[in-house]
Amino acid sequence: MTAKLAGTKHTFVDPDDAPELTEEWFEKADLMEGAKVVRRGRPAGKTKESQTIRFDVDVLAAFKATGKGWQTRINNALREWLKDHPQNQS
Repeated sequence: MTAKLAGTKHTFVDPDDAPELTEEWFEKADLMEGAKVVRRGRPAGKTKESQTIRFDVDVLAAFKATGKGWQTRINNALREWLKDHPQNQS
């Protein structure tokens, strides 16, 4: 049986109530030519490569505990380590 519970609140959302399309919205949007993506909305930046890496549980938990952006902070910490430990140029 599918019946609405007495305590359930119903909030009407007008499907025609779309957000305003601003210049900022268009800057972030994908640019398409037919079915082909010409430009992604995300600004071009440094290229990154996806890898699988294993961290000690406590190290990973400490970075995750800092909130959103923890992967970027790990990347920055590794970059700082590289500044102090230049690669061997042999």
